[in-house]
Parts: sequence; structure tokens; C-alpha cells
Amino acid sequence: MINWLHAPLSPEITRYVECYWFIEKQPGVEGHAFPKLNPDPSAHLVLSPPTQRYRYEMEQRVFEGEGSHWLFPHLHTFELDHRDPFVHIGIKFHAGALYSLTLLEYVHPTLDVITPVTLSSVMEHVSDAEDMLITLARKSPTQTCEQLDALLLPWLKKSREDQHSEVTRKALQLLDTMSVSALGDTLYCSQRTLERSFSRVTGLTLKQCQSMNKLEAMLAYLYQREATEIDWSDVALKFGFSDQPHLIRHLKKQIGLTPNTYAKERSLTIDVYGGVKYS
Repeated sequence: MINWLHAPLSPEITRYVECYWFIEKQPGVEGHAFPKLNPDPSAHLVLSPPTQRYRYEMEQRVFEGEGSHWLFPHLHTFELDHRDPFVHIGIKFHAGALYSLTLLEYVHPTLDVITPVTLSSVMEHVSDAEDMLITLARKSPTQTCEQLDALLLPWLKKSREDQHSEVTRKALQLLDTMSVSALGDTLYCSQRTLERSFSRVTGLTLKQCQSMNKLEAMLAYLYQREATEIDWSDVALKFGFSDQPHLIRHLKKQIGLTPNTYAKERSLTIDVYGGVKYS
């Protein structure tokens, strides 16, 4: 499996895009046939060859098709079909970013859905660029980031901010460092107003987003350690769980695995789809 992840190069892009990522499974390479994607508050624009098939399954719902597609924020774990060779370039947006990028024709944020998309429907004067970008991504991550910055900039310049997007951005910056109940006072607005704005922009509650961020951080922490090195009591304490049984119940609910099973299988693809440290 080949993969990389980089932050955008342009400050104008980083306001809305967290990172670009690339993953390719070449013929003859072994790997998890059905890896999983943990819950994610961010939307991803996944660029793929037009005839390449994709398949996502979530709680008996199946999303399948060909080519590029939107992977919208999801509260539940998706199972992927990675039995065959594939290649993707991903654009991971900050949570709630699509609100500002679609404000003029705004509808409530879409959750737990994958939909097909063409580059020309997102970026004006761009068509059939997937093959060019994929070829470039195999050779030079930096040049790929430069090209993606250039393609995205005209679209992102049309963004529109309002009071809901502004307060949501501030809340997201603080969400991992303080309790949800303290955010309203810190941002000088009522808790009810904050919750309404946050839900309007992201489609999520503050608690849901905070929980997903904590899960991602914990899985990244576990992924970097051997199963024999993990002390689950210490992990529970480090990530704010009252005790080890609470942690076990949380993991079982979120990803369908007990801690020990996860540590052995490592089947969640936190090393792709925007889930690794920047290289």
C-alpha cells in the first residue's frame, strides 16, 4: 500500500482544507480486504479514475458506484471493499467547511452518505483531471499539492462567511481543550445559540464532534503501539474515560470492536483518508 498526506501549501486553502491524501493498492499487494473508516466530522472529496468502482457499507446500507465521489461526514463506521487494486486522491475539508462553500444554495449538511461527483461540477473549467493528478501524485506529492491548490482556489474564493460559520470555527478550535458546557461562556454567546449554529454548519452536535475527535486521537495513539505495550487503564485515563469498562463500551459502540480485538486486527484505516500525521 502506497500512501502520503500533506497540508495545502496556500494559506487561502488551509482555511477550508485540512489536508490532501493519496492511497494506492497495486496489483499483487496484500492488505485488509474489508478495512473500516471510523466516524469522521469532515467531508472528503475522493478523486478516482472514472471506471474504478467503489463500495462502502454501513449498517446494511450499501453505497457503490464508479469514479470520484463525496464522502460526507459520518457518525457511523463504514466498511470498505479493498479486495481489488485501487487508487484515490483525497481532499479532506475542515468540519463545516462546505457550509461556507455552498452558502448561496445551502441545504442542511448531509451525513452518512456517499454520492458520485465530477470535478467539473465542483471546479469551473476543470474536466477529466483525475488521471493527470493521479500520475502526478505517484511522482511528486509537493507538485500534486500545488496543482490541487491551483484548482481549488477559484472555487474557495467564492466562499461566504456568516455569523454561524464564524462561531462554529471558533468552537472547533476549542472543542478538544474544554468541556462543551464551557464553550458558550468562552465565546460570549448562549449555549443554545452555539449549539444551533454548530448544528446548522456541521450537521452535528458539539458532543458528537468532540466524541469523534477523541476517538480519532485515541485510535491514532493505539495504532502507533504494539498490542503488548498497551495498558488499557492508562489509555482510559489519558482520553478522559471514567474507567476501563467505559472505554470498552465506547469502542464497541463506535467501531464494533473490543479494545483487544482492535489492537490485534488494526483493521481501521486511520493511516489513509486523511488520518495520519503530515509527512
